[in-house]
Amino acid sequence: MVTPQSPITPPVLAEVVRSGFVEGCHRGSLVVLAADGTVRTALGDVVSPVFPRSSNKPMQAAAVLRAGAPLAGEQLALAAASHSGERFHTDLVRRMLRENGLGVADLRTPPALPVDPEQAEAHLLEGGQRDPVVMNCSGKHAAMLIACTVNDWPLRSYRSPDHPLQQLVRRTVEQIAEEEVGPVGVDGCGAPVMALSLTALARAFRAFVLADPDSPEGRVAGAMRAHPEYVAGTRRLDTWLMRGVPGVLAKVGAEAVQAVALPDGQALAFKVDDGAGRAVGPVLARALRGMGVDAPVLADLADQPLLGGGEPVGAVTAVF
Repeated sequence: MVTPQSPITPPVLAEVVRSGFVEGCHRGSLVVLAADGTVRTALGDVVSPVFPRSSNKPMQAAAVLRAGAPLAGEQLALAAASHSGERFHTDLVRRMLRENGLGVADLRTPPALPVDPEQAEAHLLEGGQRDPVVMNCSGKHAAMLIACTVNDWPLRSYRSPDHPLQQLVRRTVEQIAEEEVGPVGVDGCGAPVMALSLTALARAFRAFVLADPDSPEGRVAGAMRAHPEYVAGTRRLDTWLMRGVPGVLAKVGAEAVQAVALPDGQALAFKVDDGAGRAVGPVLARALRGMGVDAPVLADLADQPLLGGGEPVGAVTAVF
């Protein structure tokens, strides 16, 4: 079934300016929640369902903890990760599997190259190939498999929406986001992706930063903020932001989705409609400045130059 398109025309969130000429734009929707949880800013359609993609991973990790998976520290951060496929990521995935009586053959992630371009080049130069462990969701899948072993649930079918684990994930997502899941699709890794509104996604991230530290949500948030390099990677926006702004929780999703919460309960979520990842950093930096964040890392997030002849001749710039 095809979901009807929203009648709301999304506003321009970022412009593509080359040599002083606007050659394109990126439209999308964005919501900002105040510290008390009320909607402070709503641009575009923030109430219709979207696929948050990997921005749902903190909720999936919380479900794994609710299932009894014995994860903490770097392993828990990796369970909520879209990792870059760096050696420390893949080594830990293999160790998580090995320590729980599992093997790489149990992973149902599709073989892939590292999502980080520099890491992908290094991987190939070292003789590496497409690999299920290298796939950016392998930490999440390892955690799901561990939850299955704890509960004697079937391993082969752990990605199925009807599997006990995925049913628990759905209940967890709905409880944390305070919204019934919309359409359920198949994510790039093969696991279910559950649709939510951007407002519900922001509300979920707010719940994580305000949660009791000993609750599943609090443990996930604590692990992600303590080990941001395992959530993303050395050259990734989520890592930079969680290192650069104390207490912030951030998770990007494919197709240019981003969710962030500040320790005071402010939260944001947005999606760039055309899925252009180059717009995420500038839009994120502009939104965070509007939320009162003032940190040097925002300049790094916003820096998205356009090149001509190998030299900067313009930039992707947020305009809302």
